[in-house]
Amino acid sequence: MREINEPAYHHGNLRRAVIDAALQAIGESGPAGWSLRELARRAGVSHAAPAHHFGDKTGLLTAVAAEGFELFADSLERAAGDDVFAVGVAYVRFAIDHRPYFEVMFRPELYRADDPGMSSARERAAAVLVTSAGTLSPSPAQDRLTTIAAWSLAHGFAGLWLSGSLPESAQGDPETISRALVELVFGSLGRT
Repeated sequence: MREINEPAYHHGNLRRAVIDAALQAIGESGPAGWSLRELARRAGVSHAAPAHHFGDKTGLLTAVAAEGFELFADSLERAAGDDVFAVGVAYVRFAIDHRPYFEVMFRPELYRADDPGMSSARERAAAVLVTSAGTLSPSPAQDRLTTIAAWSLAHGFAGLWLSGSLPESAQGDPETISRALVELVFGSLGRT
């Protein structure tokens, strides 16, 4: 993502410049508080350029969500391994470090969920979550419920942290707290 004080687009990757402008706008005012015309101004391109590359705002948000899910899957895959709890911590860390992506990714009403790039990126991330949660499941019959529980815990904690609803959000360490929560809820299952 381009920093606010960096120069706007200059004969490079126009698509990237518009996505970066969108990420900056989402970080400032959420996924709905801007227009394609505003993004063009931010990126220093013609007002028609975003529509040319993405069609409309939904197309741009689809590109943002797909890119977000790719980065998310990368993060989860790096965390997956012998320490199943690390995936939950990586989930929370991603949400905090990549908030503009996170604010779009789990709002399918904002983008085209059936877009092939979007679908494959989302499925890649989901595969890591399902595999990790499966190692915590007490039985194959409970795999889906365990996955939903683990996802709810990580996603809910990330949302509470990002909204500032937790007093710990002001000074605490989200990784330490999220790890403690995952171990508290799933610790006995992760050790079996």
